[in-house]
Amino acid sequence: MTDTAQLRRQLANGITDQGLTEPAWRKAVEDVPREVFLSEAVFRQGRDPQGLTVYEPLRRHQVPEEEWLVMAYRNETWVTQVGGVDAADATGPVHGLPTSSSTLPSLVVRMLEAAGIADGDRVREIGTGTGYSTAVLCHRLGDDLVTSVEIDRAAGARARKALHGLGYTPTLIVGDGLDERQPGTDFDRIVATCSVRSIPYPWLWQLRPGGTITTCLSGWMQASGLVHLTLQDDGTASGRFTGEQTAFMLARPHQPPPRPTFTMHAGVARQTGLDPSRLWSWTGRFLAQLAAPSAELLGAGAQAILLDTATGSQAWTEPARAGWTVHQRGPLPLWDAVERTFERWEKAGAPEQDQFGLTVNGDEQRVWIGAPGGPSWLLPV
Repeated sequence: MTDTAQLRRQLANGITDQGLTEPAWRKAVEDVPREVFLSEAVFRQGRDPQGLTVYEPLRRHQVPEEEWLVMAYRNETWVTQVGGVDAADATGPVHGLPTSSSTLPSLVVRMLEAAGIADGDRVREIGTGTGYSTAVLCHRLGDDLVTSVEIDRAAGARARKALHGLGYTPTLIVGDGLDERQPGTDFDRIVATCSVRSIPYPWLWQLRPGGTITTCLSGWMQASGLVHLTLQDDGTASGRFTGEQTAFMLARPHQPPPRPTFTMHAGVARQTGLDPSRLWSWTGRFLAQLAAPSAELLGAGAQAILLDTATGSQAWTEPARAGWTVHQRGPLPLWDAVERTFERWEKAGAPEQDQFGLTVNGDEQRVWIGAPGGPSWLLPV
């Protein structure tokens, strides 16, 4: 029989080696049985004959029990739902975007540690998912201090069953965690296990002064940054990005609309001194997303393709004899905006993401470099 306690200790050791410092979170990893939250099936990512990403359901009964348990305690993300289809209900390969998962445990505890959660804190979790992170919170704080919100009714029901089966009874809500409010409750911490394009204002209204929000700021280019904000007495919130390469699925209300059709028309062509390959770095993609927040980024290497979902504007690059050529068409000169953003960033010393910050007030949300008065970009709200 597989010793799951030993598997949990090994997982905790691996996470500790990656920088986990708080013994209370390590103890939660050692005690919470992750396999309970994987239910009876997960998806494995692969490619179909056309080379497109596809998700193949893998059911627990299809593999030896020992192998399933070893899978459960790998420090990996296991996708449990794609395009609203649960792995347990899939009759074959599924195309689409993952919509629920059991996030890799190291990321779960790193988020909770970055949030600065302490004993006695009242925490609101956005995105129950499978319920594993909720159980980790309950283990640390106790059920009465944990509220978790899940938008997907079926996922919420499975998480509730798993949590209650282990004796955890936090407040569980099925609703839109970006908008839903719980009257009469002021939280010390809000932690989101999904990414957002901008900070939902109801989060600020749910916090006590001095409370914090920890979430991944992301967007349609799939660039991400983990940010930790503190609510001030005047109702504004401000804080810095941690610089960690952390990413979660975008919250469903923040997902992009259908992508416009891309055809490689010439448009207006010119030379560019910006190497397109720079957009593929962690900070480079984040900069491009700040410059063109309603665009998606496709391509690879020397070819970067920008498609604006709001206006249909397009930009694409190709190698030239001396540098690169960019073609732009549509009302928004997307590449011009990206170039300007890179220039401002370089003038500021080309800092990595841990030198960026975010300020949220009632009128706007602005990402800045160095300090709130430095180079900055507005977020879509």
